[in-house]
Amino acid sequence: MTQTIRICLWSGPRNISTATMRAFENRPDCAVWDEPFYGPYLVRTGLDHPGRDTILAAVPLDEDDIAARCAGEAPDGSPLFFQKHMCQHMLDGIPRDWAAHCRHIFLIRDPAEVAASFAATTGSVTADDIGQVRQSELYEKISQRTGRAWPVIEGADVLADPEGLLRALCAAIDIPFDAAMLSWPAGKRESDGVWAPWWYGRVEASTGFEPPQPSPHDLPDGARNAVETSQPHYEKMQARKLRI
Repeated sequence: MTQTIRICLWSGPRNISTATMRAFENRPDCAVWDEPFYGPYLVRTGLDHPGRDTILAAVPLDEDDIAARCAGEAPDGSPLFFQKHMCQHMLDGIPRDWAAHCRHIFLIRDPAEVAASFAATTGSVTADDIGQVRQSELYEKISQRTGRAWPVIEGADVLADPEGLLRALCAAIDIPFDAAMLSWPAGKRESDGVWAPWWYGRVEASTGFEPPQPSPHDLPDGARNAVETSQPHYEKMQARKLRI
């Protein structure tokens, strides 16, 4: 039996994380799992996210079981098992030891753009919501645990040169590049989280990575503290990013 290669994407919200999941899912050798720890995150925080009751009724909530599945084989036996994780979901106390059995990608975006986009959907935003402080912590701990500096990619760079960045990214995590990652059919996916109706409208209409565009959302005054708190962590991650 071929050994499963588990690939974890670590992102915050309002980035190109779902489009990146689409790219990997379009490979014939890859299965995906969308935000495995979203349910436990909502339970622990009590946050009233859009669709909260629907999400909690539909997703696994046992943290140890989720962790075991993250460290296991792809659900359909595929050689590659891509997992899209939101950094803010990995609260203190949520199991992380399983990450030692995976390969990792860290996806970053300017915190002002993230905060503006997030607040446009939820009405407010904090530094915890956008996960960049947690992302920097996860990078340090996962790199230390695995003994390897994993690739950091910026969403805008992927949008500007999808093939170049994805080729470099695949090389950085020791898997072959597949041109199938560059486009995909429009529409919904069974693999999408049940929160898709609130967050995935744009990616459902997409057929590939679109050219980068300025954010259409203005930063509300109430989001400035989130940006100021997150900025040094973003800059620290940006200094590590994959360049081609």
